[in-house]
Formats: sequence, C-alpha cells, structure tokens
Amino acid sequence: MKIALLGYGKMGKAIEQIALSVGHTVVLKSDDGTYTQDDLKKADVAIEFSTPATAVINIKNCVDAQVPVVVGTTAWYDQFEEVSDYVQSNNGGLFTATNFSIGVNLFWKITSEASKLLNAYDEYEPSIDEIHHTQKLDAPSGTAITTAETLLNQFSRKNKWVHHENGIGSISNELELSVRSFREENVPGTHKVKFDSEIDTIEITHTAHSRKGFASGALKAAEFMVQKTGVYNMTNLLNV
Repeated sequence: MKIALLGYGKMGKAIEQIALSVGHTVVLKSDDGTYTQDDLKKADVAIEFSTPATAVINIKNCVDAQVPVVVGTTAWYDQFEEVSDYVQSNNGGLFTATNFSIGVNLFWKITSEASKLLNAYDEYEPSIDEIHHTQKLDAPSGTAITTAETLLNQFSRKNKWVHHENGIGSISNELELSVRSFREENVPGTHKVKFDSEIDTIEITHTAHSRKGFASGALKAAEFMVQKTGVYNMTNLLNV
C-alpha cells in the first residue's frame, strides 16, 4: 500500500514507522501543505493528522485527487456535514475518527453500557477528565467530546457537556456534564469517566502508554479504505 502522510508530526512519524515495518510505502510526507495533486495521486490512500485549520483543505484535496483519506485531526467537526456532502457528491472516500485506538473504542462501548445502568440511580453524578501532552492543540480532546456524547446518549439526567480547562470551574446546574481537561508533559492520553456518590465512586479509565495504539488503528483504517468511496468511521471497521 502506498501512503501519503498529510501531517508529519509525532503521529505521522509513528504511523510511518509501523507502516514501513509491515511492508507499506510512504510516497508523500507533507507537514506544511506544500504538495500537488500529482503528489497525492501517487498514493493509494492518505492519512491526515495535521491541524484543525488545515484538515478540511487536505480532505478536499484528497477528494479532488480521488485518493481516499483517513482523518485523525479533530476540532473541525463543526464542518463535518459540509465536508461529508463534498466527499459523497464527488465520489470521494473519507474515514474519520476522534480516536483510532481499539481500546478507546471499547472504552466508549463500556461507557455507554455503564451510563445506561447508572442513569437509574439519582445519587450518582457523572463527570469526565482527560489528560494529554502539553503540545495538544485542542481542549477538550476529540476523544473526550466523543466520550461525553456517548454518556449523554444514555444518561437522561444530563443534556449537555461543559468544558473546564485545567479543571477550573464547576457545573452551573444539574443538567450539565462536567468535562475537565488537563495538560501535562509526555502524556499520550488518559480519559476517565467517573460516577460519584456520597457512598462510593465508580470509575472507567483508559490510559494510553504510547501512540502506537492510535497509529496502528489509523493504519488499519487506511488498509480498509483502499479503493473505497463513501464516508466511514470506526464502527464500520471494528463493528462495535
């Protein structure tokens, strides 16, 4: 498989290392958007881990070049409907995920089931904490947002999530779900769902030990997307 890497930061380098180790080829590495349609067309698939400001441009460039693209960049999802329409109307291929880790996707499944059970017990107050490295551009993380949305889908006593950066602040009413972000050196990613009562606390935690899980998942998504058109996500890949 020939891969174009759009975004060559820590994740791009981790993906390259795994891709080369299993016999794939990287035909394009771009960290600043300076590539041409001809450069893209050398690839069977593109993997996009850039910035929120450049992700949509990269996606549309891939669609125009008829190269399916796997996107790990987050904080652009306010444009998802427009981008999805562009992909489908131009016969492109798009795979999106706020987190490519198999473990995180199972963590979301567990969170959904736990939220469904605990919704019946008024004494439990849910909250979400996320910790990432200090270079992470968006807060809360895309993973934390998906975790919050997963919980809210099953927890009728809450109707919106509210972000508190560096853990500062509190919810203003009982319908809000607190999502707290923390930034620390050399932390690949930790996400914790907590159900707290006066009597006890139930916690569900996913802790990434390295970027390998994210990179491996992105590569699996790329293999899945070769010669595909349409819009896909981790549910299509993992069936969870």
